[in-house]
Amino acid sequence: MTAEPTASAPAAATRPRNRKQLIVEAAGAVFSARGYHAASMEEIAAGVGITAAALYRHFPNKYALFAECAELMVDGLVAALDEVPSDAALADVLRPLIQVTVAHRASGGVYRWEARYLNREDRRRLGATFARLVGRVTEAVKREYQLPNEDLRAAAALGGIGSITMHHTAIAQRRLEELLLAAALRVVATDLAPGAVPAAAHDVEMPAQPVPRTRRAEILAAAIPLFARDGFATVTNGQIAEAVGLAPSALYRHYPGKVDILVAACLQAAALLAQAVDQNLQDVTDPHAAVVALAATYVAYSFEYTALTSIAEAEIPGLPAELKQPLILAQHEHIAVWEQQLRSARPDLDPRQARVLIHAGFGVVVEAGRRLRWQDAPEHRDAVTALVVSALGLA
Repeated sequence: MTAEPTASAPAAATRPRNRKQLIVEAAGAVFSARGYHAASMEEIAAGVGITAAALYRHFPNKYALFAECAELMVDGLVAALDEVPSDAALADVLRPLIQVTVAHRASGGVYRWEARYLNREDRRRLGATFARLVGRVTEAVKREYQLPNEDLRAAAALGGIGSITMHHTAIAQRRLEELLLAAALRVVATDLAPGAVPAAAHDVEMPAQPVPRTRRAEILAAAIPLFARDGFATVTNGQIAEAVGLAPSALYRHYPGKVDILVAACLQAAALLAQAVDQNLQDVTDPHAAVVALAATYVAYSFEYTALTSIAEAEIPGLPAELKQPLILAQHEHIAVWEQQLRSARPDLDPRQARVLIHAGFGVVVEAGRRLRWQDAPEHRDAVTALVVSALGLA
């Protein structure tokens, strides 16, 4: 009796030649959605349709895979720019960057927030590659606009483009690319001269820094800078306890676990931002002025509470679903306030377009703030606010 062919024969014949690339793309999406420490090799393997053992034939460990994911988008952006003539118009420089970013939308968060988990050498190499990218855009900005602070404008424009990796608004690709290009071009053309920012931006007030008056509050205040500097997964209970002058076991009298401290930090960030928005929109009736006030409030909040902001943005995806839900709800409520005011000021925008631009504004704040090393000064807040307002199309 002749044996029938086994089911594995066709599978072997159709094994994809680009499996390693498929693994990196799938891993990037998992790392972006769940964070480096929460992601598992088994989950990544399942996303590609292979076993964990097969995955280890391509990458010896999770870190090696993570490092390649972190470099994927930045290397792709540089490769795209290498195809553009050195004297190309700014729009022709930005367009391929936008196309690559949109193509890798699901995995872009790896570079944005998770790169701090790279070792020093890998982080240095990635930073040098990104600096080359910013330098190329800066040259095009300088060539096209004879304006100061061209490096800040270039970084801010790239932040607006990169924002698409941080949210899931569904929108047609061509429409999305056009929105991001128009926003980026407005950003680099922003007038950053003193007095260019509307008066509404100067009237914002921020809630006072929380003063820790209980042991629980002291623990939270000590944990926040540690989480921001080293990442939640890296910080130990012992480090937190030492910062407060407690034995590690004493932490459990105030928080059931380290993740509960993280959730408390994220809730504090959401509450402070909501309080600041309510406070600064209270007497504003004009939609345009309201959007400017929102932009100035978010910028002031980002400069004043940099550690809290970075924790909330970077660590929420890795939280368990039941702990993440109230934080996501707070984020949605915040975006809804922006959307209502922006669409009143710009009736030409539909809800999806408005949300894309709002997130672009947030991305501008992140990269412009980093470029300014988060040095809090009135002129820095004014400049970043002006860049955000331009990204939104209200300058």
